[in-house]
Amino acid sequence: MLSRITIAVTEDRLREKLSKLLKSPDTVVESLADHRRFWKKISRIICDILIMSSDLIRDKTLDEIQTLQKLPDAPLIVVLSEETDDRQNAQLISAGCDTILNPTLSNRKLGGAFNAILNRQRKASRPKLAVRPKLAEADIGDFVAESTTMKKFVKILPRIAKSGSSVLILGETGVGKERLAHALHAESPRAPGPFIAVHCGALPESLLESELFGHEQGAFTGATKARRGCFELAHQGTIFLDEIGEMPIHLQSKLLRVLESREIHRIGSEKAITVDVRIMAATNRDLEAEVRAKLFRRDLYYRLNVVSLMVPPLRERLKDIPQLVYSYIDYLGPRIGCDVSDITDEALKSLCSYSWPGNVRELINVIERAMLLCEGDFITINDLPDSITGPKEVSLGELTHNPAALPEEWLRKPLKDARKDILVRFERSYLTTLLTSTKGRVGEAAKKAGIDSKSLYDKMKKYGLNKKDFRP
Repeated sequence: MLSRITIAVTEDRLREKLSKLLKSPDTVVESLADHRRFWKKISRIICDILIMSSDLIRDKTLDEIQTLQKLPDAPLIVVLSEETDDRQNAQLISAGCDTILNPTLSNRKLGGAFNAILNRQRKASRPKLAVRPKLAEADIGDFVAESTTMKKFVKILPRIAKSGSSVLILGETGVGKERLAHALHAESPRAPGPFIAVHCGALPESLLESELFGHEQGAFTGATKARRGCFELAHQGTIFLDEIGEMPIHLQSKLLRVLESREIHRIGSEKAITVDVRIMAATNRDLEAEVRAKLFRRDLYYRLNVVSLMVPPLRERLKDIPQLVYSYIDYLGPRIGCDVSDITDEALKSLCSYSWPGNVRELINVIERAMLLCEGDFITINDLPDSITGPKEVSLGELTHNPAALPEEWLRKPLKDARKDILVRFERSYLTTLLTSTKGRVGEAAKKAGIDSKSLYDKMKKYGLNKKDFRP
């Protein structure tokens, strides 16, 4: 568990000593530079342990500590004092301080004391939110780049990782947008901090707002306890907002304010809480079209789109498939208990000739399935699903790049009839994609298509499409 420690000490040498002493892979240490405003800022500081020197104690300190301890997720407070004032120490402990330490103790003794405090804090802490589980460790080197397309893409990633700018990751479903965000975080200066991923389309608006910004006790029915939101949990790290295009307009306004002020307000509270986070967002939607349709705020789009990354779909990087396949075999083997170590040329050729509408996610699933079905040491074409080894339905995209793939049935028809077949296939594919992106919301889909809802319903009936089939 990562512990966040704030040091409020006026003496420079002591502050540096404590920073070095407390720095570890399991801690994020922050020093307050402006001690004159310490008590004005204290209620907005997000930390697990607060270390303060005794010279910051003033007449109202006891009251302020008591107030601080009433806050949700109040930190453990450690006061550093060289003087032995039993009366003052008793008052500090009574007010809510955890420990009073003499800063002149040896590094060994101070280190032992702080380790004990950290252990108490970690035992007392419990996860406050159900956020997406952290991915396995990722880095930019994980991204296979044999194809020219991917080589160009990967080349710029290290520079983007080192910056603190917002990143908007675009691409089809399954291309690995979250994996990319995690890799950028892992190679950024914020790597010691948390990486928190939130799926903006997985929750209704009311729950998503609480998930992002947190809430106070009694803020709404069922809010029996105060909870920190994902922005607070991501303090000094990265928050990844997946499917940002599905965020309701109301919450888009709140997110914009966070980007501008770096402050959040929990539901049911007027108090501003400062957050230090890098924001990465991802979507498979065309956000520029969403902006034109007034479904996504233009100002928020520009704020998020400081750096834009379009992850290439797998069909545009077919040269990467062999290396991807071998890396997945090595990765999955010990995890699913399989001894498969290779794949036949015939099976690999079949994988390389498939269009992969589900992208890398689909490839991983196919390899895992093949390894589980495989009876030998290597994957054969018989271990692959019929959707890959059977007859292929030619997509319009394939026809554009490979006219030789034109189905013979079209060549046997007059131009007028062949054109009609193509338009029917396009229209059905277009409407299916549109309804998928809007999760079956017909009115929204009709607006995007530039037609009225009745016309869209008529077309859906024509092609046997039901809005219920597109709802999550």
